[in-house]
Amino acid sequence: MKKRLSITLIMLLSLVLVIAGCGSNNTSKSDKVETKEKEKTEVTSGASKTSYTDPSELKDKYDIVIVGAGGAGMSAALEAKAKGMNPVILEKMPLAGGNTMKASSGMNASETKFQKEQGINDSNDKFYEETLAGGHGTNDKEMLRFFVDNSASAIDWLDSMDIKLNNLTITGGMSEKRTHRPEDGSAVGKYLVDGLLKNVQEEKIPVFVNADVKEITQQDGKVTGVKVRLNNKEDKNISSNAVVVTTGGYGANKELIEKERPDLKGYVTTNQEGSTGDGIKMIEKLGGTTVDMDQIQVHPTVQQDKSYLIGEAVRGEGAILVSQEGKRFGNELDTRDNVTASINKLPEKSAYLIFDSGVKDRVKAIAQYDEMGFVEEGATIDELAGKIDVPKEELTKTLDTWNTSVKNKNDEAFGRTTGMENELSKAPYYAIKIGPGIHYTMGGVKINTNTEVLDKDGKPITGLFAAGEVTGGLHGENRIGGNSVAEIIIFGRQAGDKSAEFVKEQ
Repeated sequence: MKKRLSITLIMLLSLVLVIAGCGSNNTSKSDKVETKEKEKTEVTSGASKTSYTDPSELKDKYDIVIVGAGGAGMSAALEAKAKGMNPVILEKMPLAGGNTMKASSGMNASETKFQKEQGINDSNDKFYEETLAGGHGTNDKEMLRFFVDNSASAIDWLDSMDIKLNNLTITGGMSEKRTHRPEDGSAVGKYLVDGLLKNVQEEKIPVFVNADVKEITQQDGKVTGVKVRLNNKEDKNISSNAVVVTTGGYGANKELIEKERPDLKGYVTTNQEGSTGDGIKMIEKLGGTTVDMDQIQVHPTVQQDKSYLIGEAVRGEGAILVSQEGKRFGNELDTRDNVTASINKLPEKSAYLIFDSGVKDRVKAIAQYDEMGFVEEGATIDELAGKIDVPKEELTKTLDTWNTSVKNKNDEAFGRTTGMENELSKAPYYAIKIGPGIHYTMGGVKINTNTEVLDKDGKPITGLFAAGEVTGGLHGENRIGGNSVAEIIIFGRQAGDKSAEFVKEQ
């Protein structure tokens, strides 16, 4: 009897396990879908899922206050923390990232380990000369020299924090592949912001969002801290031994843009809404001076309906620009000011980026442009021409001529020499309609290579540092694509280092 009961129990247990196993398989499939959806949400939301410091934890004093949580601000905070400081980051917007989040093409650097690994023979001197030429010789040469000479170490620094930029492409005005992107070729901005934020959190550096700094305080010629409005409530004074301003430029300030450049009235802007020049105004009140405020860069390839930047990497990986007549009209990888001018000479003041599936595979950001509804697709060139209303014969002729130029490595029409490794011959074919848009403000406050803010006499304002787009002089009259991301990391690090040195000396 006992034996029979045992057998029955074993059989029942086996049946339960089988049923559970079947159920487990179904649940597993469901879980996989849910996990995949969760991962997708986390990937697309990025910084929005970051847990910021609770407002109740804001202290009355820190060693260093950093105003602005973009790439420059986070780089400064990490470097200051590494030097033994107790920094805090105050960001007026609800999310960290600033304009850094919008960066697309990559980060320029020369003589890097990744270039050497890939057989790219580059030099700091070449980077210097090409950037100087791109700025029409008006760049601050001392700043530029520091910039190029410290670019490779910035790539190494990021790599040490598991922010790897080892996928190389080229941007306008450059002769070598020195634009460093994430390994999968995706847009650099979100990847960089997520990586820096992760490291900031691991280092337990407080980041307060909705923290609008209204004033930098000063006593007896020395900076003493800031006055901040948290969550749009009461103002609070925070004291510190140094302040680092990394608030970005003024590309979203229409009034200031029109004041400096009336000819740009009505242009769309690629800037996030927080880029209103707050840091510049606060620094001017302390006696800081500005440089190149009328030098405002217009990017040639901006999707007009949503004011969205189409990254230079698309052209760097082989795309061409055509007019409504289906013809090329210039060197697509000339400097941004020259490409913009060529588009503005067209009757329609707009153009189409034309590329194939090879370019789409090499530039992962195109998938995002496609999701946003910017990309037209054609199984053939004729089908694409019909969708964008350009003459089929002319577009076919343009592509045939271009592919011959690529094959011969000789662009007889416009002298393009870069981004010509691959023909545009891999169906399907794609187009994105673009036009110029306000993208970057080269002007800003004057600093030296120690990132100290200078007054009208060229003397440092004690305890005040700045880095990134809030500063001016580095780019001169025209910025090379990929140099802004390099600037925020190189000078952001320097600001953290030098502000920490200053505090230690007090």
